[in-house]
Amino acid sequence: MAGRVGAGTLELEEVHRFPNIPVRLGGTLHWDVLSLHRGVLDGLRAAGRAAGGRPASVGIDSWAVDYGLLDATGALIGNPVHYRDNRTEHAARTVADVLPPAELYAATGLQYLPFNTVYQLVAARGTPALAAARRLLLVPDLVSYWLTGEAGTELTNASTTQLIDPRARDWSRPVADALGIDLGLFPPLRRPGDPAGRLLPDVLDETGLTGPVPVTAVGSHDTASAVAAVPARDERFAYIATGTWSLAGMELDAPVLTEESRRANFTNELGVDGTVRHLRNVMGLWLLQECLRAWESEGRPQDLGELLRRAAGEPGLRSVVDAADPEFIAPGRMPDRIADACRRTGQPVPRDPAAVTRCVLDSLALAHRRAVEDAQRLSGRVADTVHVVGGGARNELLCRLTADACGLPVVAGPAEAAAFGNVLVQARAAGAVGGGLPGLRALLRETQPLRRYEPAGDRRPWDRAAARIAGDTGPGKREEREEEEPCA
Repeated sequence: MAGRVGAGTLELEEVHRFPNIPVRLGGTLHWDVLSLHRGVLDGLRAAGRAAGGRPASVGIDSWAVDYGLLDATGALIGNPVHYRDNRTEHAARTVADVLPPAELYAATGLQYLPFNTVYQLVAARGTPALAAARRLLLVPDLVSYWLTGEAGTELTNASTTQLIDPRARDWSRPVADALGIDLGLFPPLRRPGDPAGRLLPDVLDETGLTGPVPVTAVGSHDTASAVAAVPARDERFAYIATGTWSLAGMELDAPVLTEESRRANFTNELGVDGTVRHLRNVMGLWLLQECLRAWESEGRPQDLGELLRRAAGEPGLRSVVDAADPEFIAPGRMPDRIADACRRTGQPVPRDPAAVTRCVLDSLALAHRRAVEDAQRLSGRVADTVHVVGGGARNELLCRLTADACGLPVVAGPAEAAAFGNVLVQARAAGAVGGGLPGLRALLRETQPLRRYEPAGDRRPWDRAAARIAGDTGPGKREEREEEEPCA
């Protein structure tokens, strides 16, 4: 994405798009990170043409938790392992034997997810790759290192490792020491807006850019950048950053490290300008993406626009599933797994793609409601608006259902929130815009189209739908299951 930022100006242009296709090799699911690096170089070349040969800055964001290992020469030791790989399935028990879940949460504030970096590192203990490693770089830091030759660890992404103390905004050495994790593998911490080096001469040659081109640390966890681009007018808002995942919660000044927050499986990730993202991870549009892949593999490809139109005509809340259930994390057979969950809870089984899609979107809206309500209760803050940003902001049916479920207005947009947050932090570092998050958000409201959805209808059907899956996800059952999961 090429961004143009100035007084009263905020524009994005998509200059290059490339696939991100994981590779399974020897039973392990990997990221094809060299292919991704090639895509980045091609994108920089295209961005250079859009910027007249010399961008003012480059910033990199990506997904969280995954990392690459470098040897003593700085060479990559194998392709990074994908967080959806099953290598961590027994690591939670190992960690809990040393640090009980309540103690780990009190130290790091991170929700239990089986693929958190801490579990990946415990699962990798004793492997030749980790033994040979002299440096560990989270994925956006790895890309930055290849572009600049300078290594750093950006803080918002580091906070997803479950090795950061969110109060000190620094490494939790007691946690790392207890688990035998060498924090010396991580290069020094950077914060959004810090300089991260300049493009290397060979990168300039490869991309045709005219140097010097600085690289600026941004909220390198894409959700940190996306939340920075929430166009809120004040602090009374909840957000849902939608995409493969839905990250739903509130922006706070300090972490919530209570036992109640832990049992609700809320996380405290660090954001731009000293903020904390108190949120819950919900499976998100991954459910629908996997259904689309399954139908295509069966020779029944679906046009998404037409599918959503048909889903809007389906009876609402006929069947719902728990969109936060770990059973939906792995790829494959998603329509079948949704059908199994409906059978297990005694609900009608959706039989065709439109019915399955309506089940997915109703379920996501229910999960959004639960997260928004829990975020307010746990933080003691009140939201009078829900901001939906990211790819799901384009999904009119999902936004409308979320407003109805939450009983609050939904403001949808921008869809490219992560890219907007990325370029705004770069632009501020370069002096093109000034001010804190309120000023950046004001520029978003001034320049970007937003759509508002008012809640409609009776909320009681949503209450009844939630009760139908309460056998798996009611408050008592949910807390009991999440108490057990780290040791399962």
